Amino acid sequence: MFEQHRERNLSMVMDFYELTMSNGYFRDGVENARVAFDVFYRKNPDNGGFAVFAGLAQVVDYIRSLHFTEEDIAFLRAQGIFDEGFLNYLRNFRFTGSLYALREGTVMYPNTPVVTVVAPLIEAQIVETAILLEINHQSLIATKANRIVRAAQGRVVSDFGARRAHNIDSAVYGARASYIGGVDSTATVLAGQMFGIPVSGTMAHSWVMFYPDEYTAFEKYARAYPDGCTLLVDTYDVLESGIPNAIRVAREVLMPMGKRLQGIRLDSGDLAYLSKKARAMLDEAGLADCKIVASNSLDEMTISSLLSQGAKIDIFGVGERLITARSEPVFGAVYKLVAVEENGRFAPRIKISENVEKVTNPGLKRLLRVYDQHGKSVADLITLADEPLPGPEPYRFVDPVRPWRIRHFENCRFEQLQLCVFKNGELVYQPEPLDAVREYLRRQLKTQVWEEEQRFENPHIHYVDMSPRMYELKMSMLDQARV
Repeated sequence: MFEQHRERNLSMVMDFYELTMSNGYFRDGVENARVAFDVFYRKNPDNGGFAVFAGLAQVVDYIRSLHFTEEDIAFLRAQGIFDEGFLNYLRNFRFTGSLYALREGTVMYPNTPVVTVVAPLIEAQIVETAILLEINHQSLIATKANRIVRAAQGRVVSDFGARRAHNIDSAVYGARASYIGGVDSTATVLAGQMFGIPVSGTMAHSWVMFYPDEYTAFEKYARAYPDGCTLLVDTYDVLESGIPNAIRVAREVLMPMGKRLQGIRLDSGDLAYLSKKARAMLDEAGLADCKIVASNSLDEMTISSLLSQGAKIDIFGVGERLITARSEPVFGAVYKLVAVEENGRFAPRIKISENVEKVTNPGLKRLLRVYDQHGKSVADLITLADEPLPGPEPYRFVDPVRPWRIRHFENCRFEQLQLCVFKNGELVYQPEPLDAVREYLRRQLKTQVWEEEQRFENPHIHYVDMSPRMYELKMSMLDQARV
């Protein structure tokens, strides 16, 4: 029986079918056949205009530490279905393939390859679940966090979500993803320790309730933390008790020490109404510099509504609806085979479905972002990997939604989005510091992504186009598969 704090071998984080298929491949002698898989997703969360790519650093950590212990092999042997030869193969297992991915923090769009694994068949199969769970989880939370940050319109946002997260890992790595998305701080101490995220926090209602009266509780807290005193004012009555006692502590305790009351926090009630009343009371008391913090089941829609009502809130503490992405808690990235090496060349593969959106884009490919002369991103372009990069001349492309239209990119710049992270098993790209990832996302949204794509309601749909060769390959494979 595993204990909570025992060190875990994350190589065993996989779906069982990855092992049964790998055992079958080994029995068939095709374990070294080279294949390519793409990771992509089909729909932006919350019907948004884009998503945020996150989790690459954890994918790198996972790939670097891939191995199977004797304890792991004994567990698999006990299942009674694996060949001893396959179990011996696992004893010396390491990832020897190549992995290509977007730069962490990249704005991304549906149906584009965000990660590509090119590796021997069993290696490519075994890494599927771990790659998906890292990318799915952190991309979901980073995307949600960025929506909340944009709704706050420059006001401070803090992650308060740990106690509502689905487990310890989701709290810690959700805080990491939230910081990438633009959240300013976290209340999750381990995330601050691991990733260098600023940590923040005030007090709980239990602090106020422990002492015989509210004033005493505030006074004790102010003396303990005179340089960063934020008081929770809604334990009893915000306007009749909480705010008056906070003002009294500011005057009787902090000001004689030469300190100022940093903030008051509202955690219940009509936040728009209470924040406006509180602001007036604080200003009248000479505490115009005292910030108002609000929490209580906030998300981007609630924050937008509060601000449209004129709420006087300076800092938003966002918990459950951020850390669980409650409005749409599944990101939905998938891992699909796109090519198999045959006679020294990669032959394309395609998955066909009754659901049109589940038909895949075949073959090894390249993902390019297309910028106009002003530096704005106008489209993403998928080409085959062996096609030359577009030059300065007009470039003909195919809009797969309207393939009958003859379209060209003119006066555009093309940027290759996927970077080589592992090459033949060796790490060739170091993940960036978290602050750099966060700043990269902020810069894209400020200078490259159209404001129309950043709307919460009916955002502009970013174009994902294909080279003529890419489109013709897909159509020819669909035609060949027609029955």
